[in-house]
This record gives sequence, C-alpha cells and structure tokens, in this order.
Amino acid sequence: MSAAPISIVPGTTVLVVGAGIMGAGIAQVAAQAGHSVLLFDAREGAAAAAHQKLAGTLDQLSAKGKLSPQQVADTLARIQPIGALAEAVGATLAIEVIVEQVQAKRDLLQQLEAVLGEQAILASNTSSISVTALANGLQRPERLVGMHFFNPVPLMKLVEVVSGLCTDPAVAEAVFALAAAWGKVPVHARSTPGFIVNRIARPYYAETLALLQQNAAEPAVLDACLRGAGFRMGPCELMDLIGHDTNFAVTQSVYEANFFDKRFVPSLVQRALVDGGLLGRKSGRGFFRYDGTAPAGAADEPGLPSPALGELVVHGQGPLADRLVAALSAEGWDFARQPDSDWCGLAVGSAQLRQTDGRCAAALGQDIAVVDWVLPRAGSGAAEALAWAASGAASSAWQAEVPRWLHWLGFVPQRVADMPGLVVARTVAMLVNEAADAVQQGVCDAEGADLAMKLGVNYPAGPFEWLADVGVAAAVRVLQALDAHERGERYRVSPWLQQAAWREAAHG
Repeated sequence: MSAAPISIVPGTTVLVVGAGIMGAGIAQVAAQAGHSVLLFDAREGAAAAAHQKLAGTLDQLSAKGKLSPQQVADTLARIQPIGALAEAVGATLAIEVIVEQVQAKRDLLQQLEAVLGEQAILASNTSSISVTALANGLQRPERLVGMHFFNPVPLMKLVEVVSGLCTDPAVAEAVFALAAAWGKVPVHARSTPGFIVNRIARPYYAETLALLQQNAAEPAVLDACLRGAGFRMGPCELMDLIGHDTNFAVTQSVYEANFFDKRFVPSLVQRALVDGGLLGRKSGRGFFRYDGTAPAGAADEPGLPSPALGELVVHGQGPLADRLVAALSAEGWDFARQPDSDWCGLAVGSAQLRQTDGRCAAALGQDIAVVDWVLPRAGSGAAEALAWAASGAASSAWQAEVPRWLHWLGFVPQRVADMPGLVVARTVAMLVNEAADAVQQGVCDAEGADLAMKLGVNYPAGPFEWLADVGVAAAVRVLQALDAHERGERYRVSPWLQQAAWREAAHG
C-alpha cells in the first residue's frame, strides 16, 4: 500500500452515482465546497430531475437568507447531470449512493474502476455492507473506502470514514480530510457490521423491545423515560419514524453478520409489527396510531410527601443525592447524610427509595422502591419522567408515598414492572457496553464513538461521556445484574469495560 499523502483539492471533479435524496445531498455539499460535480443515475432522467429539485431547495434557502442568489447560481452551475458513466472520465473521486445490495454495488464499483483513472478514489455510502466485501474483485481494492453520510446530508455533520482490510490508509486520510473540508465531522471506523453508529445504537431499540416483550410498561411510558434522560425521541416513536421493516432488517443484518451473537438478536415484538404491516408512520400505525394524536406517558397524581413517616437519611453520592440534599435543605426539613453508603437515595424510617444498581427491588428487601438513573444533562427546565418500581412486599403506604417524593423532587414518576435496570440504566449501560466492545475490537476510538453517537443519532451524550458520569463500577453492576437475571450471552460485560473496572478498583 502507498504511504504517500493523497489529497482531493477543491475544484477537482467528484462523481456521484445515485440521484436519490442522499445522492443529491452529497452533490449539493460537494458543489458548495467548490467541486465540479457529475451526477449520474441509471434511471433515465433521474439526474436531471434531481438537479431541478435541488434548484428549488436552494432557492428556498436563499429566500430564508441562508444562501445568497450568487451562491445558489454557483452551486447549481457546478453540478452537471450526465447520461452515461463514460462522461465521468477524469473524476478524482466517485461516490456511489445506490441500492444497499452487495452485488449491485460490486458491479458498479468494478464498472467505475474501468472508466476512471488509476488514481481515482472510489467511495461507497453504504450504511452496513462490508467495505472489504465490496472491494472483492476490484483491480485496485486499496482505492476503495466507505464514506457513510447521514440523512439529510446538508444538515447532518457526521461522516463515517470506513476502512476495509485492503483500504490504503492514505486514501482513508484523504477522504477524512475532504469530509472535514466540506464542513463535516469525520470519524475513522473499521469495516465491521454496523460500523460505529448502527452497531452502538442497537441497544437503544433492543432494550425497549425486551421490556415490551416482558410487559414491563407501555410504549409511551418507555419513551417518556428515555426522553426524560435527554434523548430527543423515545425508541418506540423513533422506530415508528424509521419504519419497522427498515429497523428490523438492519437488526437482522447485524445479527447475521455477527454470527448470530445473542446481543443482537431481533425482537419478536417488532417481527409481529412487520408481519402485520404495522410499519409506523408510513403505514399510519406502529406502536402508536398516526391520526393526529399521540398518547402521552401516564403520570401519577402529584401530592406532598409525608416526612413524618420516619427519620430522613440521604445515602450515597451523585445527581439524585445532590437533588435530595438541595430539596430537603430548601424545605428546612431535618435529615442526616451518609455519603459513604453503598447505595444512593433516601431512607424514610425503615423504607428506602434507592437508585437502581441493576437489581430488582424485590431482591433488596421489603419496603424498597428503586428509581432509574438520573443523568446529568442540559435540561429545558421541564419535569423529567423517571421510572420507578416497588418490591412486591412493599407496604401500600410506601408504594403510595414514592411517587409523591418523586413529584416533590421535580420528576414525573412512571411506574414500571420490577425489572432489572429499569429503563434508562439498562439502556445506557448497554450502549456503553457496546461502545466499549467497539473500541476493544478496534472499530473506533472512544472519542470517535462519542462524536458518532452525538452527531449521527443526536444522543444527549456519548457513551464514554455517560461512563464518566455514572462510573465504571455502576455500569458493570447493572450489566452483571441483567446477566444474572437473564442468564444468557446478551448482557455479558465487555472485556474493555471489565478491565477498566479492575483498574478502577485497584486504584481505590
């Protein structure tokens, strides 16, 4: 492989093959960065139609003051629809944005290799297909790299630069630099199933689907809890938006590509929706009906807590303990503080409200209730939905008291079944675990994982940022509790995370 630097300078010609929404978006970004762009589509007239539609889009941006009329004219002038690939001789970079099928992409890439010069770089916008597999059959496989954009391309900042086994590092670096020059935030990824985003994101859907299969809560409640943790959309509404057929197909693809690893197993709940044609927004019904209304998560009636039930003691440290101390102090109520306790939460006499460590409330004692993780985030000031569950042995008085305490602290209590890790804790712990495995396997580094998840799917924090917030030990405890409860391979702790836990323990 070449060790010499490679660059793709502004003004050079970029070929985009595929004039759909993604292809047109890539063409727009490249043209706005100063490149001459050739736009091709095998469907007769599709490239010209995309160019015309893009003109309308750019005119709208101009009307809003986001582009000048001259910028619109210059961008459109740089994009030339072509009717045959032979017209693209001399292009420096070709980006294919066609159907997500291995053989179709291979055939096109081999055709492009025959048309373009030996120094041309070939890039695939694939979201899930192995770049190594696509390079099989090319005369110059080292010139192929993945360049995975996110939709809508002009707005989404992330680009995954994916290297296959044969990709020349200089080629990957050239495309990385190009993406940055186009105003994107590139991250390097190794070609493994799902790359970074589609791999690490699987637990966001999978944990909610698992809770639904076990009748732990309604979809609206689970969505409310995860929005309360800072996610812009709950997993159920997000799957409805993506389309259950698409989301299920990606899950199946990742599952099969990982040799049926139980961590990625598809859901029977989602399979039933797909089989029934309940695909989400595009079919009018998925988890929710799309008739102009959407159900909200059920909330308990607010009321005041009754500190007269017993002595108040705040245990442990973290956002929940801080919130308790601040609220009790503001109210002027007497309370004791035990910051070195091995659990976090509030004791009211013999009853306890404990932040989950992954174990069910029933495993902890009689008058016990557990609440979900409270994560640091830039809140809007609105009350946060928070999952809670009570031991089956808890008194009716304590079960009635718990939502009052949570309301008083500014939460919207969402009662769920007494399941390990509740909602947010198990989801975030699994996102962290998957990211740790990705780093362990050399798919990306920790910084790349955080950038990818925040920019690619708009997470409120990256997995390693969450890990810094909650601590390695807390994440491992939740995963171990899930593993002990489910007794399968799904919740095994990543070797990277386990090593981090041992290092943390060794240093006290």
